[in-house]
Amino acid sequence: MRHDRAVAAVRPVFAGWRIMRSDAGRLWATRERPFPLAVEEAGAHRTVDADDLVELCQAIAVQEGIAEGTGQ
Repeated sequence: MRHDRAVAAVRPVFAGWRIMRSDAGRLWATRERPFPLAVEEAGAHRTVDADDLVELCQAIAVQEGIAEGTGQ
């Protein structure tokens, strides 16, 4: 996994998520702190992946939306 400029640009938008690009070029993000158990049980995932930066941002937003929806 490596970090690059495009990835660095979204760090402030998704504070608390570590974003990486695999050697194969796929993007991954993992939440630095686990979600509370209730959020995980509601379906949130701590690690997501995507083909591009837009999809990755959407995947992160979905996970955070699940957390907000559970009141956590």
